[in-house]
Amino acid sequence: MTGQADARTPFRLEEATIAAMHAAIRAGEITCVEIVQHYIDRVRAFNGPASLLVTADGEPVAPATGTVRGGAPLRFPTATVKAADLLPDLDRYAGPPLDYGRMEATASDPSVQQQYGMVVGVADGGQVNALATLNLRGERSVTFRGDFDRHPDDGPLPPDAPAGAEIFRRYPDALEQAAALDARWGRDPDLDALPLYGVVFSFKDSFDTKDMRSTGGGDAAYDIDVPARDHIVVERLRQKGAIIFAKAVCTEYNGRAGNPGGRHAPDRVLASTLGYQRSSWGGNPANPYDTRRSASLGSSSGSGVSVSTNMVMASIGEETRASCRGPSNHNAVALILPHKAMLGFDGGAIGADIYCDRTGIHARTLADCATILDALKDEHGGYYDPRDPYTTVPRPSVLSGSYASHVAVDGRAGALRGVRLGVICESMRVPEGSLAEVPIVTAAAREIKTVLGETLGATLVCSREPTCAPDPDLEAMTVDFRTALARLVPVFMPDLLFRLRPDGQPLFEEFAAAVRPTAFAPGKVFGSGTMAPIDYCVALAEGRTVPPKNLDIGTIQQQELAMAFRFHISQYLMRRAADWAAQGVTETLADWPTLNARSKFWGDDQRAAFRNWEEVADPRNPLGGRQGVDERIMLRELLRRVDMMVMLENRLDALVRLHTPWPPGLIGHPHQHDILHNLAPESLYGPNAGLTEVLVPAGFVTTVYDPVFALAPDGRRWVSTPSRIPTTIPAPGLPFSLVFRAEPGKEDVILRIASTYEAASRRRIPPPAFGPIARSHRAQASHDSRSTAPAASGAVAD
Repeated sequence: MTGQADARTPFRLEEATIAAMHAAIRAGEITCVEIVQHYIDRVRAFNGPASLLVTADGEPVAPATGTVRGGAPLRFPTATVKAADLLPDLDRYAGPPLDYGRMEATASDPSVQQQYGMVVGVADGGQVNALATLNLRGERSVTFRGDFDRHPDDGPLPPDAPAGAEIFRRYPDALEQAAALDARWGRDPDLDALPLYGVVFSFKDSFDTKDMRSTGGGDAAYDIDVPARDHIVVERLRQKGAIIFAKAVCTEYNGRAGNPGGRHAPDRVLASTLGYQRSSWGGNPANPYDTRRSASLGSSSGSGVSVSTNMVMASIGEETRASCRGPSNHNAVALILPHKAMLGFDGGAIGADIYCDRTGIHARTLADCATILDALKDEHGGYYDPRDPYTTVPRPSVLSGSYASHVAVDGRAGALRGVRLGVICESMRVPEGSLAEVPIVTAAAREIKTVLGETLGATLVCSREPTCAPDPDLEAMTVDFRTALARLVPVFMPDLLFRLRPDGQPLFEEFAAAVRPTAFAPGKVFGSGTMAPIDYCVALAEGRTVPPKNLDIGTIQQQELAMAFRFHISQYLMRRAADWAAQGVTETLADWPTLNARSKFWGDDQRAAFRNWEEVADPRNPLGGRQGVDERIMLRELLRRVDMMVMLENRLDALVRLHTPWPPGLIGHPHQHDILHNLAPESLYGPNAGLTEVLVPAGFVTTVYDPVFALAPDGRRWVSTPSRIPTTIPAPGLPFSLVFRAEPGKEDVILRIASTYEAASRRRIPPPAFGPIARSHRAQASHDSRSTAPAASGAVAD
């Protein structure tokens, strides 16, 4: 036994699971303070600015410093990229002025600068810019920076300290939280009461944290840039022993909520926003597998990158459309994204679309994700949050026992024999003549067939996708998504059939050809046939007519912009100011006009959009038009029933799909074939349906086909054009993921299937350029000595 113990591999924090870390703590191999210090050291090594400005002349800019992170101010690159080297035919461009890259002072803190306007990624940059704010005393808030965050043991605050400083400085920082845990528990923590003991978390900046700056990624000058109370998810993690370490860089305001239209237009335009999963305060993150590329498609980019690069053990993100799944997919980390709204989001968070926004859990393994999900459950109230009306979900949709108990650790051959797994082939479309999708689609199809089917023994039942050749070795669905839509659209959402394309023509041409002249929209009358639209719906539902060839789960996903963002931000600001007022502190940034007056935006399009949002007065869309809120609720009902019909008719246990057929795009370069944000329409299914989804890394590709810019014929914008020239990515390449889903209340089934695949495939490979660094034992003595001080220890279990 002694010899075995001596031969044991020394514990390394990088890639460690929660269970392995707890074992190391009990073995005396590491302490909570050493854990936090090690993550701080990794932040210092890898978390710097990751983009270059795109300028008119390509000349260097003056050196500039930003906010303090990890004890030192950010230092931005001085080199820039000449716009003509990025944008072809720039001399013939005749559109609005370009929003060129530049360094400017921030609105939040005019003494520091940030990058605004156009940027591109840096090849082999060595930095990822994943975390915007660290929970370290003196730098965790702009309002309470420096001596305004002086520890209570260090004497009174300066006489000019802002209101609220006395409250704020009594919250321990991350090192003090860790020291208090070490002092209380040493090598014998109570893991039943504290299942997340010592687990270091980052949070998408949308989530309120009372001990760190929280602005939804916005460069907004609040009177007090920290909220008066935690989001309920943050609060419960504290109670379970977690260390609240950092706010992750996120696309400001949860992904740029669109422009409702109005009198404000941008003075300058961006050639592309691809890759800008970007915060006006925190900057732009990069992909750790190729730093020229976007961190992800999804505004929780910093969350995914911080987990992938081992700057934290886990991260809480949020998804409106693909904001959690994208960062998981493009950074090779696991994700549990519970159904809408099993985990609260709306109470104490800045959102983009409250009808879709939901909380997700990023970690490197599903076991860790499930452990965190279990820890977030309140003993009495379950997952209910009184501040979030969406958490009023049916109780049977939440498992009564532990989620982690359904995670398999055995990926032995045949472990899924007897499981019937539906393969959503729509997620693996390859348009005729396109090469962009081929590498990932080919790899994913092989992975599903060989690992899930041949090795693990699941029966694969494939949807019938016209552009995909059927695999004779696999069973075909008797009722697939197209058939289910034909039966259900006439009942639940007949309005879909009357949709128009952006050019104003009918989206479903066969429908328009079959029905007599009919009003499709105000001032738009189409139809050349003789059938009444309602009779067409009857015939479609009863299988008496062939469905339109493009009636599929991708085509129906697009929705009208809802006016909910105007409501949600107003409600959030009002609540935040009221929470501070209850503690006798005044916050005057409490409405849209003040928010706009005190904000800066990295793109002028966002400035114009926020001015238009301020002037929205009606919660409805323009009278006579499509109603965005109604569409969201109707589409959720339709999609959930489509899923259930497909599963019931084919006797399926769960569904599996490819997240996206595209790699992360090059920062500042075009979207895939002008498809906004590189988001395949089919991948909107999960968020629009609000269904639980579990993502698992599924492999890597080393060949990609990146689109290129071409100047449009009118010379007023650049468009995306396909490229047939391959780019080779060094091993391991760029990651992709498989997504598993089923109906709410069947998370036990999804977790068993997904974790069995995870155990069998072991596809997670950490990014090679961000590997281990020398383990640090440099913990500040002051934090050790204060570990039992009331100001520190009293807030650990707050």
